[in-house]
Amino acid sequence: MSFHKLILFIGLFMVFGICHAQNPGQSDGDYKKRVLETAEIDILASYYSQDGQNAAVTGGLGTEELTDITGTLVIAIPLSDDDVLTVDAGISAYTSASSSNINPFDKGFADPFIAASGASRDDTWYNISGNYSHSSEDRNSIWTANLSYSTEYDYTSLGFGGSYTRLFNEKNTELGFRGNVFLDKWTLIYPYELRPFAPGGRGLNDFLFIENTITGNPDYNPSFTVLTDENRNSYSFGVGLSQILSKNIQGTFLADLVLQQGLLSTPFQRVYFSDVADSFIDNFHLADDIERLPYSRFKVALGGRLNFFINEYLVVRSYYRYYFDDWGINSNTLSIEVPVKIAEKFTLYPSYRFYNQKAADYFAPYNEHLSSSQFYTSDYDLSDYNANQYGFGISYTNIIMKQHKLKLGLKSIDLKYNYYKRNTGLSAGIITAGFKFVVD
Repeated sequence: MSFHKLILFIGLFMVFGICHAQNPGQSDGDYKKRVLETAEIDILASYYSQDGQNAAVTGGLGTEELTDITGTLVIAIPLSDDDVLTVDAGISAYTSASSSNINPFDKGFADPFIAASGASRDDTWYNISGNYSHSSEDRNSIWTANLSYSTEYDYTSLGFGGSYTRLFNEKNTELGFRGNVFLDKWTLIYPYELRPFAPGGRGLNDFLFIENTITGNPDYNPSFTVLTDENRNSYSFGVGLSQILSKNIQGTFLADLVLQQGLLSTPFQRVYFSDVADSFIDNFHLADDIERLPYSRFKVALGGRLNFFINEYLVVRSYYRYYFDDWGINSNTLSIEVPVKIAEKFTLYPSYRFYNQKAADYFAPYNEHLSSSQFYTSDYDLSDYNANQYGFGISYTNIIMKQHKLKLGLKSIDLKYNYYKRNTGLSAGIITAGFKFVVD
């Protein structure tokens, strides 16, 4: 059975079991309010599209066109009065003009702004995760444990972790700690024109160069060495402190530390050197090397939330985060969301997010690196840029739910659109939809 069929089977089995199970944990004794009264099912879907002219696969110059469709099923099951199991299964299918140019020579005229038709153009990502949560009798402490697995064509990830939360001052103060570990592995895929120069390759005697004419510098001879590490491990620790400051104001402080080790560059992203003569096939610049980055990275993020309850119709949610790492990046994130209740069951969610970033020490645009450097990238995610994001959503909440077939009751519907724009030229839009059901 394939992995995505296994995910679907598990999801359908759990839905069937929930809909036909008896409510556990009830007795003739004293009643205790359950953490989760009934099982809940979330069905989530999104459509994402982006475009730009700074593709990292083609060394910082080329199409960034990409579309992605994602579907997710989340099932929360009350195991007892105090325990909840949540299972999350998702599938994401994308088409990328950028990644198709890992091999731009498979058909037609090679050009960084024209998508090739090879296998790397499309991919599917699968994910399944589980979270177990236990609350104390007085509901003043909560601990969780989680496990996840995801895979796609060239990448797999295994994650596990947990958290502990403590409430004080009649639940006006909340202190939480969380930690996670992700053990990831790459399948090493290199730009097509560099593969003949790996150990055992045929160099310029390869079929690619026999069948195509090299223009510019005809003596194309990159000094290419293969990567020796396929693994990437990430270790994160976070702390959060939330405080009700008044009957209308709540504040939260957040801090996260992340250590990454292993292969932190992307094997198929090209780099071009300004001190090496340029070679081309058709209109495609042949790579001088792949992206090379340090094998460790330490990240720190400090942030806070401040929420204002204006009245029963209006809430203001604000957020700020400062981030820095030992690659030289530092950034600021500022966002605001203003839920506006327009009717008993309907709420509007206008939002805005601003982000600015200082470039990593190892970044340079297309064809501006030096071959004498130890580390280099032309990935514009690591560049100096500003970004704005505008969002608008609407939420429907069914306060008095009515059960229908399979004893399912619709609890809420959420629809949202976000538009994202960088000053580098990248733009993107995402539409998301969520449907929450309760199971009697």
